[in-house]
Amino acid sequence: MVRTLVVGLGRAGAELHLPVLARARAAARQLFGDEPVVACDPRRVLGDRPGLVTATSIAEAAALLDPADAVAHVCTPPTVRTEVIGELAERGFRHLVVEKPLAADTDDLARIIRLRRKHALRIAVVEPWLTSSLTARLTELVRGGALGEPRSIAIVQNKPRFRRSLTRPSHPTAFDVELPHGVGLALRLAGNARVTHAAGHDLVVGDVVVPRMGGARVGLRHNSGVRTEISSDLTSPVRERRITVQFEHASVVGHYAVSADDDHSQLTVTRNGRREHEVLRDDSLTEWVIRAYQLFRGVGDQHARGFAFATDVVQLLSVAKNICAEPVVAAARAETAAAAHAR
Repeated sequence: MVRTLVVGLGRAGAELHLPVLARARAAARQLFGDEPVVACDPRRVLGDRPGLVTATSIAEAAALLDPADAVAHVCTPPTVRTEVIGELAERGFRHLVVEKPLAADTDDLARIIRLRRKHALRIAVVEPWLTSSLTARLTELVRGGALGEPRSIAIVQNKPRFRRSLTRPSHPTAFDVELPHGVGLALRLAGNARVTHAAGHDLVVGDVVVPRMGGARVGLRHNSGVRTEISSDLTSPVRERRITVQFEHASVVGHYAVSADDDHSQLTVTRNGRREHEVLRDDSLTEWVIRAYQLFRGVGDQHARGFAFATDVVQLLSVAKNICAEPVVAAARAETAAAAHAR
């Protein structure tokens, strides 16, 4: 049976992965067995929980299970992810579940690619939207042809994220929070793409400013001709995860579950003046974890395609971040030049 290690007990580790693992273990006992999950985070300590053993370091955790037969969930912030993956690889872990985004920038991505090759790692990047029932229905509509060709996609990912951004700056920009889901979804539905434009803004609360954490926007043009606009407002008073696909002969609106509190999504198709509404059972993260573990039990690197897909997402987001950084860099250079001239 496969043992599990969770590294990082912030929101992703403690509030998402541990509860989802509990549901997955109950639904697929043949994959997990009855051995407790091991978790570690030197900065946070959890109270006693049934089915959980905690450690204060990866070294201590590695002594509690066999790394070669375990799956390690990397739930640390993207800025320290490369370091954690490197230590796990050195201690013998080969099967890794890595939170999105895979890397914070292309430099970290290159390091992870080298670690993967050097240690023959099998890395599955968390992409629950790709196993979503709603995504499956959208894919059927795009490929089925009954609604005509898709023309455009708009993805909105809004939520209030003040407390975490102000007190625990675990992500460097708003591009790293929700947009990895949206970019991955757009690529799944419309194929390869390039960035056409991008923008971002700061989080401002009174006199406090958190740079580049207020929200982000990116435009894509797919090789198929479809145009996608993805936006995320992390100062929004409401939660929303919505996708709108405009077809030749219809408009399709999908709503993904906005939190772990519910496990249903919704789909509305409007054509010829008629609306068809559907509610879908959609515990996509649990389904994704089960599939990932099933593939880990297989022969060969079954996660190679998913890993390549995740690298495409990082590269597109890196282009978008660079576009947003250009005015800041230009302003800094102008300020430096002005100061030099004044001297």
